[in-house]
Amino acid sequence: MGVIGKLIGGPGAVTALGDAAKGVAEVFLPSATRKMELSAEAQMAALRQLGEEYQHPALSWFDRLVNGLNRLPRPLLAFGTLGLFIYAMIDPEAFAKRMVGLNAVPEPLWWLLGAIVAFYFGARETHYFRTRGVVSPFVAATQAEDNAALADWRQG
Repeated sequence: MGVIGKLIGGPGAVTALGDAAKGVAEVFLPSATRKMELSAEAQMAALRQLGEEYQHPALSWFDRLVNGLNRLPRPLLAFGTLGLFIYAMIDPEAFAKRMVGLNAVPEPLWWLLGAIVAFYFGARETHYFRTRGVVSPFVAATQAEDNAALADWRQG
């Protein structure tokens, strides 16, 4: 046994001292391995939760009704606008009377309608923007370069 071993008190004490030093070091600089393990656990928990949501896809009549109603605003707005053009060509006098009636609607009500429509379509667009995947040849190229197994396979 060496001098340091005699001073510290044997192999068990050296191990304990090393573990203590590791614990103190992790206070100042977190363990990268532990960080990756926690990240993987969190991702797996999220995937499990997402899988549980779709475990029972049987929808009730109310769910189907609400899903159908959620799909109506855009087609109704599109076909309604086309219908207004057709109505203006078929009966211009009646169309002009209706437009005069719309002119009587107060401006704050128009602002409210604009805000509702903007938030509805803006929220949908934001949802699709956030959930779409990244499609970029640069991302694929860097991922391929970082893949050691793929590089080894390419070499031969």
